[in-house]
Amino acid sequence: MNKLHYMLAAISALAVTINIPGANAQESYPMADKVAEKVISHYQTSSCDQLMAQKMKPPSARREEMEQKALQQLRNDPKMRMHFLNRVAGPIANKMFECGMIP
Repeated sequence: MNKLHYMLAAISALAVTINIPGANAQESYPMADKVAEKVISHYQTSSCDQLMAQKMKPPSARREEMEQKALQQLRNDPKMRMHFLNRVAGPIANKMFECGMIP
């Protein structure tokens, strides 16, 4: 999931930077919101050392399968993807910046 986090962070930062039409539209995606809160919480409660250690550790087979399923759902639903990325972009990018993971 570490590669996923970095990919999501980069894409999220770009999505927030670019003014995407409809990005502020209020859609209801309870599952995406739940996952977004979990991701945000993970970044906010993890230390920089913990995040770096996780980056080096390969994900378990179960976790990788769950990530692939989530990514497929985000690929198939552009509005859900935009909603999710708009939620997680700021917190992830801020934490990565604080940890020196992005310039």
